[in-house]
Amino acid sequence: MSRYTGPKHRLCRREGVKLCDSPKCPLSRRNYPPGVHGPKGYPRLTPYGEQLREKQKAKRLYGVQERQFRNYFETAIRRKGDTGSFISQMLEKRLDNTVYRSGFATTRSQARQMVSHGFFTVNGKKVDIPSYQVQQKDVIGIKENKAKSKLFLDLDKKFQKLELPAWLFLDAKSKSVKIVSDPVIDEVAQIFNIRSIVEFYSR
Repeated sequence: MSRYTGPKHRLCRREGVKLCDSPKCPLSRRNYPPGVHGPKGYPRLTPYGEQLREKQKAKRLYGVQERQFRNYFETAIRRKGDTGSFISQMLEKRLDNTVYRSGFATTRSQARQMVSHGFFTVNGKKVDIPSYQVQQKDVIGIKENKAKSKLFLDLDKKFQKLELPAWLFLDAKSKSVKIVSDPVIDEVAQIFNIRSIVEFYSR
């Protein structure tokens, strides 16, 4: 299935939570699903339906396809420990999400496009795969021939207002970010229930 390219706010209204970064998201004014039957409100869901909706929230928030998301689950369940935490870590440690969290991009979709166009390096080497998993001690920087792009003109001002997660260290002078630890689920603002997602795939 191809990536969704329709109206972003439609997804916010469908899931009933703010998935975008826009201050003008219409969810606050029209807190009901899109479509002619939307004003009737959100239907009562079965346990399966609730789990499905949580999965869809996570997929749409991070821009992940179904096969990729299931691969994250299959990888996490083979590891010893909390499967939900492992899935959350893999989602957060995607290169496009890390670029977004670091303040280089204003949205995850913009970060994904910038990574795909070769704007960033990992440990000095160009990486143009949005799903690339960063690891501890990796350093993400701006590719030299992209540093003068208009996208980075106000980067210093963005860094001043940025609330950086504890697992990232920003070097504002060199405009690079270092991965200092694994993301902790409690430190990550989650709008979905990761336990429900694990239960969905464990059926």
